[in-house]
Amino acid sequence: MKLDGTNTLAAPIETVWTTLNDPEALRRCTPGLQELKEVGPDTYQATLTIGIAAVKGTYSGTLRITDKQPPRHYRIALEGSGGAGFMKGEGSVDLEPQGNGTLLRWSGDVQVGGLIAGVGQRMLGGVGKMLIGQFFKCLEQRLGSGT
Repeated sequence: MKLDGTNTLAAPIETVWTTLNDPEALRRCTPGLQELKEVGPDTYQATLTIGIAAVKGTYSGTLRITDKQPPRHYRIALEGSGGAGFMKGEGSVDLEPQGNGTLLRWSGDVQVGGLIAGVGQRMLGGVGKMLIGQFFKCLEQRLGSGT
């Protein structure tokens, strides 16, 4: 499943970069993310609970940030598994100044397999867009409050 988009954030590029690289901000803003623990430079152990249709799954896995070019670009790779299946994905984040704010371009490709994909295959795109929308709403609130 491929997803991409843009968001304009009302904060300078350096502030957005710092927030996107703050594990606590990511944990608080990512729907279903219960734990994000640093286990090495730009490598995190993550626990995520997500539900699609009547199937809810908890995934444990690894998130890695690579190809960092502060404050403009990085790539994300993630993989995890749980009782309801597996997930694997990669994506990129690109930032550019836009007036007093920042334009954030993102893209990703996520693969989900197992029971959760079988039950919710037709719903994955809509659920993915909804979760991304929740993430950016939270991020906008954090940036707007200066935290």
